[in-house]
Amino acid sequence: MSLLAIENLTVALPKGLDRPNAIEGVSLTLDKGEILCVVGESGSGKSITAASVMGLLPPALRISGGRIVLEGADLLALAPEQWRDLRGRRLGMIFQEPMTALNPIMRVGEQIEEVLRVHGEGDRRARAARVGELIEAVGLPDPAHIRSAYPFRLSGGQRQRVMIAMALALEPAVLIADEPTTALDVTTQMQILQLIRSIQRARGMGVLFITHDFGVVAEIADRIAVMQHGRIVETGRAADILDRPQHDYTKSLIAAVPHLVANAMATEGAAGEPVFSATGVRKSYWRRGSWLRRSTRVDAVRDADFILHKGETLGLVGESGSGKSTLARCAVRLIDPEAGAIVYRGEDLAPLSRRALRPYRKRIQMIFQDPFASLNPRKKVGEIVAEGPITHGEGRAAATARARDLLRLVGLDPSAMERYPHEFSGGQRQRIGIARALALEPEILVADEPVSALDVSVQAQVLDLLADIRRRLGLTMLFITHDLRVAAQICDSVAVMKDGAIVEYGRTAQVFSAPAHAYTRALIDAIPGKNWRPPAPV
Repeated sequence: MSLLAIENLTVALPKGLDRPNAIEGVSLTLDKGEILCVVGESGSGKSITAASVMGLLPPALRISGGRIVLEGADLLALAPEQWRDLRGRRLGMIFQEPMTALNPIMRVGEQIEEVLRVHGEGDRRARAARVGELIEAVGLPDPAHIRSAYPFRLSGGQRQRVMIAMALALEPAVLIADEPTTALDVTTQMQILQLIRSIQRARGMGVLFITHDFGVVAEIADRIAVMQHGRIVETGRAADILDRPQHDYTKSLIAAVPHLVANAMATEGAAGEPVFSATGVRKSYWRRGSWLRRSTRVDAVRDADFILHKGETLGLVGESGSGKSTLARCAVRLIDPEAGAIVYRGEDLAPLSRRALRPYRKRIQMIFQDPFASLNPRKKVGEIVAEGPITHGEGRAAATARARDLLRLVGLDPSAMERYPHEFSGGQRQRIGIARALALEPEILVADEPVSALDVSVQAQVLDLLADIRRRLGLTMLFITHDLRVAAQICDSVAVMKDGAIVEYGRTAQVFSAPAHAYTRALIDAIPGKNWRPPAPV
C-alpha cells in the first residue's frame, strides 16, 4: 500500500473562468522513502494538488471528486479537526515563499515552538530543547541567535531552513515541498536540496516535491509526474522521463532547459569598438544599527571595472548581495556611484547632473527584474510604452504608432495597447518591459534578472526574443543573472561578482569550461543537475 495515494482528484474553479477545473482526474502515488517531483509551468495545477492534500485550498475552490488516501485513511472523509491534527503530525509542508509564510512579528524560535504547542507536545522546557535540536538539524548557525531573531533579519536561505524545521518538528510521514528553492541563489539552492535529501533518507519520509526546474528534478527525483492544464500527462522513473520523454509537452519543457554550454552564436561575435565602460566604480551603504549595535558600512560595489563592445552581451553573474544590481544601477545612473567613471562613447556620465544626463537616458535603457512592480498599474500598456518618447519630445501620434510596432516586435498583439498590466501573464509583462525599454531606440540595454521569475519555457522564449532583438537592432547588452546556465546561452563574456568585487572576467566559453577563481568553480559545482544533458530533439 502506498504511503499517499491521490485518486482521480478534481478541484472545481468558480464559474466564468477559462476552464471548469483547476485540476481534473489527477492520480498519483507516493511511497515511503521516495521523492516524487511534480513538474509543470505556472497554472498547471501543481500547487493546487499540494494544497488539496494539506486541506489548504482557498475558499473559492472546492474538491468535486476523487480521494486522497494517507496511510490507508481517506482525508476527504475526515472532520476538519481531524485533518487539522494530521497537518504537522503526519503531513508537513515547506512553502514557496517563507517571508510570507512566516509571522513577521514573532521570533523564529516561537514560531517553531508553536507547531509543537498546538499539537500538545511536551512541556515548555521540552519544547525549547526540541526547538534547539531542529535549528541545529537544518544547519542554521548560532542557534541561540537564530531562535531569538525575527524572519526579516534572516537571509532567504535561512528563512527556508526555518520553514523546513517547522515542517519536520513532528516528524511527518509525508513532506510536501512547494517550489522551496525557486527564489534562492544556486549555492543556497543546492544546500537546501541536499538538506531535504539527507533528512528524507534519514527518516524514510515520502517527499512530494513541486518544481518547474528540470535541473532540480535531475538532482533529487526518484520519480516524476508532469502536469499540464490541470492534468497529469506523463509519469515514470526519473531517468526514463529525463532521458526518454514520451509526451510532446514534456519534450518541450526539457528542450527549453538552458545548459552550461556556451552558445556558439554568442561566443563568435561582439568584436566591435568599446562603447560603454565602468572603471573603479564604488558604492556603499550604511546598515542602521540599534542602541546595542553601531551602524556599519557595507561595500556594495568595490572598484568594479568592465568594458562593453558594440554588439556584445556581457553577463554579470553572482549570488544575491554580490553587487550585480547595484553596479547595473550605477551604470545607468539610477543611483550615484561614490567613485569611479561610467563612460559612454567618451563621455563620463558619473559626475553629470540629472539635467545633464537627460540626453543620455535615451541611449541607455533598463529592463527590470519584476515587470509587475515596474509597470504603472493605472496606465494602459500603450501609454506605458509611448510615455518615454513623449517625455523626450516626440508627438503623441508618432509615439503611439511606435508603441504598436514595438508590441508586435516583442510578440504581442497590438490589441494589448488597450489593456492594463494585470491582465497579462508574467512572460507577457516582461515583453511589455522590453518594448518600453526599446521605445527610445537605445544603443545599450541593461537587463536586470529579466527571466529569473519565469517558467522554463517562457524563459526560453524571452531569451530567444532578446537574442533576436539584439541581432536585428544591433544592441549592446549588460545582462544580470544569478543563473549561470542562462548566462551561457546569451552572453559573449561574463564578469563574476562576489562581495561587491569582480573576481573573474572573460569570454563565456573560457570562464565556464576552465574557471580560474574558486568562487566561480563553487557556483558551477552548485548548479542543480549540472551533469544532466537534455536529450537532443528528434
